[in-house]
Amino acid sequence: MGSVFAPNLWDMLKFWNSSVGKKVVMGVTGLVLVGFVIGHMAGNLQIFMGQVRYNAYAKLLQEDIIEVTWAVRIALLVSVILHVLSAWQLTQRAWAARPVDYSIREAQVSTYASRTMRWGGVFLFVFLVVHLGQFTLGWKWLLPEFIRGAAYGNVVLAFERPLWVAFYLLAMFFLLLHLVHGTWAVLRTLGVAKNAAEPLARRIPWIIALVVTVGFSLVPLGVALGVVR
Repeated sequence: MGSVFAPNLWDMLKFWNSSVGKKVVMGVTGLVLVGFVIGHMAGNLQIFMGQVRYNAYAKLLQEDIIEVTWAVRIALLVSVILHVLSAWQLTQRAWAARPVDYSIREAQVSTYASRTMRWGGVFLFVFLVVHLGQFTLGWKWLLPEFIRGAAYGNVVLAFERPLWVAFYLLAMFFLLLHLVHGTWAVLRTLGVAKNAAEPLARRIPWIIALVVTVGFSLVPLGVALGVVR
């Protein structure tokens, strides 16, 4: 048994320890996360179909198919951990390879999105924790009026506060940047797309990023503008 499994495990560890391996892991987990945000966005937009429909959707996820929901949560948690860990370790290696920065740094084919990936990712991680605390875990210090099972009402109560609307929209801005560069980097790493010097030539990442960002932003804006009440 050891002779069969040990080489595979060793090869996996060698793959993980390589920079190429970490980039591939980032790519695969990135695809998983992109797929999730698209699905999550589509589910969120059901709030415009009314309170009964949205609460039924929330009940489906939280009660009727809770086993599936937990399987998805675990897969997402593993993906987030591997994604963040790969990004952090690659960043550490990049800094170690050049301990003294360039005296003059001129961006060539890099974009604003690529240059904000690290700190934008940190902000999105904070947003994720806050988002789960508000609408899933029901942390009272984030949403004092939280009522378990009243998904529609919880969303309305949260986004009646301009501060949360602003926070959410800022997170969506960073999500846009993250998706534009991240999706393109994933496709390039996995060999699906070629290098593109012109950022606007990356049509698929831009389409995905804009659709997802606008879709998510419609919810807080809908509440703030009184469309959802």
